[in-house]
Formats: sequence, structure tokens, C-alpha cells
Amino acid sequence: MVGRIIETPNCVAEGAAWLAQAEPRFAHVLELTGPLPLRRRKDGFEELLSAIISQQVSVASARAIWGRMQDARLTEPGRIASARDDDLRAAGLSRQKIRYARALSGAGIDFAGLRTAPDEQVIAILTQVPGIGRWTAEVYAMFSLGRADVFAPADLALQEAARILFDLPERPKEKPLRDMAEAWSPWRAVAARALWAYYHVAKDREGIR
Repeated sequence: MVGRIIETPNCVAEGAAWLAQAEPRFAHVLELTGPLPLRRRKDGFEELLSAIISQQVSVASARAIWGRMQDARLTEPGRIASARDDDLRAAGLSRQKIRYARALSGAGIDFAGLRTAPDEQVIAILTQVPGIGRWTAEVYAMFSLGRADVFAPADLALQEAARILFDLPERPKEKPLRDMAEAWSPWRAVAARALWAYYHVAKDREGIR
């Protein structure tokens, strides 16, 4: 069963209002950040490839690499499969990410079918592909599929934002933050947007591309 889908800014605003009522510290976040961004993206191969490229690099680096991939027209499965390693390296992909991009191009994912699959099934399907961990799958589910109740607790910016906002003695690891986020259901994806926005305010840095 697929839950609520975030489709418009009004959906985000609804979730933000719910969070502010459920947890006063989110009300404080919203006072600082203003309305939260929609962050909806297209779904499909290109967006998932972009998510892989964004792994373990800065937002600025991810944008630069993705721009070179687009300029070289290396954003489709067939083009990735037929490209030389040198072409992919020239765009900025590491040896490991070249392997991941080729694995994704040959995975045969039914992207249309993911739109109606339950959250955990989406994550299970995507994480079968080398290079796609749970973080990447959760980010794809949140932004490309609009899932309202998905969270990405392995994200370092979310962990740091939670540490500051909740005055924790140290940055929470993935499992403790996942447990903490249970209280923010059914709007965990909006809570993630709030924490990323708060991270930007607190650190003057972008948390996610």
C-alpha cells in the first residue's frame, strides 16, 4: 500500500503544520526557515544516476559532475553502456562510480512500477543495484516518488541538524535517528526537508542537492 504522496507546496505546508504542532522545535525551525521547499524531481534512470553521482561528494562537486555528464549526453542507459571508461572519467566519475553507473544502466528497473510500489518494496528493489544503498533509495523515494513518510537517517546533514535542534550530546547515528523519526510519521519526509533547511541556516551550507 502506498501512503501519502507529496505533489504540491500545499502538501509540504500541511506536513509542516502537523510537525509544528507535534513537536515545538519544528515550529522554531519553520520560524527560521520560512516555507519548506517542495523538492519534487522527475523519476526514472536519470534522477537515480544523479543521486549516485551525488554520493560522498559536496553539493558543488555533484552539480559540476552532473553538468559535465549532461554536456556529454551521458545521462541515458544506452549512452552509459556504450561509453568508454575514459569518457566517464573525463566527466568526473571515479572508477567505483563508473561501475555503479554501468550496473544501473543494465539493471532493467521498472521505474513506472515503482510509482505504485510500497515504500519498503521501492527501497528493496533499488538497493539490489550495486552502488545504491539505503540512503540513495530513500532520497529517490522522497524526491522522485514524493513519498511523504520516508526518511534518510544515514544522511550526515540530517544527523547534524538533529543534534543541534534537539541539543543532543553528539551527532545521532543512523539507527537512533531512525528511531527518533518514528515520532514524525506520517510526515517524515517533510521532517527531513525541515532539518535540511535548518542545517542550511545553522551551518550556512546546503545539506543536499
